[in-house]
Amino acid sequence: MSAEKQRPLLIVEDDPALQKQLRWALDQYETLTASDRESALTMIRRYRPPVVTMDLGLPPDADSVSEGFKLLEDTLSIAPETKIIVLTGQDDRGNALRAVALGAYDFFAKPFEIEMLGLTIERAYRLYDLQQENIRLQLMHQPDVLAGLITRDPQMLRVCRTVEKVAVSDVTVLILGESGTGKELIARGVHAASPRRKERFIAINCAAIPDNLLESELFGYEKGAFTGAVKTTLGKIEVASGGTLMLDEIGDLPMALQAKLLRFLQERVIERIGGRQEIPVDVRIVCATHQDPMASIKEGRFREDLYYRLAEIVVTLPPLRDRQGDAALLAYAFTRRFADEYKRGGMSLREDAIRAIEKHRWPGNVRELENCVKRAVIMADGSQITLDDIGLGADADEEEIVLDLRRAREEAEKRVIIAALGRADGNVLRAAEILGLSRPTLYDLMHRHGLK
Repeated sequence: MSAEKQRPLLIVEDDPALQKQLRWALDQYETLTASDRESALTMIRRYRPPVVTMDLGLPPDADSVSEGFKLLEDTLSIAPETKIIVLTGQDDRGNALRAVALGAYDFFAKPFEIEMLGLTIERAYRLYDLQQENIRLQLMHQPDVLAGLITRDPQMLRVCRTVEKVAVSDVTVLILGESGTGKELIARGVHAASPRRKERFIAINCAAIPDNLLESELFGYEKGAFTGAVKTTLGKIEVASGGTLMLDEIGDLPMALQAKLLRFLQERVIERIGGRQEIPVDVRIVCATHQDPMASIKEGRFREDLYYRLAEIVVTLPPLRDRQGDAALLAYAFTRRFADEYKRGGMSLREDAIRAIEKHRWPGNVRELENCVKRAVIMADGSQITLDDIGLGADADEEEIVLDLRRAREEAEKRVIIAALGRADGNVLRAAEILGLSRPTLYDLMHRHGLK
């Protein structure tokens, strides 16, 4: 059997005679068939066919096109890369054009010439292959600007995609998240993926510097501006010119400095303390805070106009407890790093330690986990880190019950796969053994759930 025959083609048609004719005429593909929207969606989720031919008139109301358009939208939502060829009635050009506008690849009016349909299907496969190859090449040549970020969690992967999109522009980015979630790592990723990557990245913690010194740290001062100012000193904003300035814990910035920062963001000029000259500065601003900005605005601790200047793009980092499978993945990575750093040889995490890590709530997030593993590597007696070395108790919360059974099954399946991959330190073969599956089956499930 040729490789071409293995390519799945889904035929969605409620007319058994036409369905049979299409299967016979297109036997060079592995033809899958469905006669209604639900069965078609099941096939799409299971096989992810590159090409689908679809009749718009489907049961339970075959005289209407509502089911067909619902299927079109659902298919493009589940598998946006799939090429859909719509089959319509002879006098239904309006709906055919509407389908193309919604994202269909092409349309054919019934009755149609099977040879022409076959050529269109072949072109759709070729376009699909080209797009997949383009994605693969882009991934190969894309710089890994978030090399320090270890995750399999869908929320964090969306954050990575957001960073890649916003980095190329000069918009101001506000990063929100609890302490220890990796806000500075994301800020450095924004800088590393930007056209400013060859210039300086400067970070300053607004909460760590006393209020009376913070203004001079940010804006600099002229010689003689105050007692002890024996020479002109540049501020962080000016030092970072051409590059990126990260203002960490921006929520703790004093109100007086908030007004001065707002003026800089509007005018892009600064005045050093004790100076009278306006100095233009070209710098990208990335801010971060663990506080809720809107609550700070309501309490009068943060200027609303400054918030909207800073929040051109808002990136929210989920806490570690909400990142599926990441606690185990990070624990393995930290174990390897600290074992190398402290010359402890090939240390590993025992099963009871991993279970405790997965159950713990990690209020201090990744930073707390990092410190916990570091301590365990140093204190462990042997080459295995045990539950006693980790020093954690079990604390699991009840999960909210999802009353959509199909969605609950899919979400549960996805969570279990992510957890197994985390437990297996990313090794697909070992994860398949943990789940009691074959490796090809696990790969199929990962593909269905969009896991890479």
